[in-house]
Amino acid sequence: MPAAEPTAPGGVRVDAWIWSVRLTKTRSIAATACKAGHVRVNGERVKPAHSLKVGDEVRLRIDGRERIVTVAKLILKRVGAAVAAECLIDKSPPPPPREVAAAVGIRDRGTGRPTKRDRRLIDQWRGGSAGPAGED
Repeated sequence: MPAAEPTAPGGVRVDAWIWSVRLTKTRSIAATACKAGHVRVNGERVKPAHSLKVGDEVRLRIDGRERIVTVAKLILKRVGAAVAAECLIDKSPPPPPREVAAAVGIRDRGTGRPTKRDRRLIDQWRGGSAGPAGED
């Protein structure tokens, strides 16, 4: 039996399909994302055992990015990237540019933990309080 055909006529588990088409690195990560509510099929949160059908829209939020794909083929086993690309229609927005993603405050390597002064500056930068109560 070819790998691109499901063995069950009813469909394929959503966590297995997400892993098979290489949206997640492992099946356990896919199952955890389902349990946490980060996977939606046709707009509804689903459990890992939810059965997919061809034409379903799958929304997956992982690593701070939302992936929106439509199921084109049902597969059970993990396949190569070329075959995986044939099994889905990607409707995801493009990822943000690296400059925007790296704009988060990054400390230089080897500088150690932030000092108390550094933490106060970080709090001010984030819009927190200027200092302990009673100081101006």
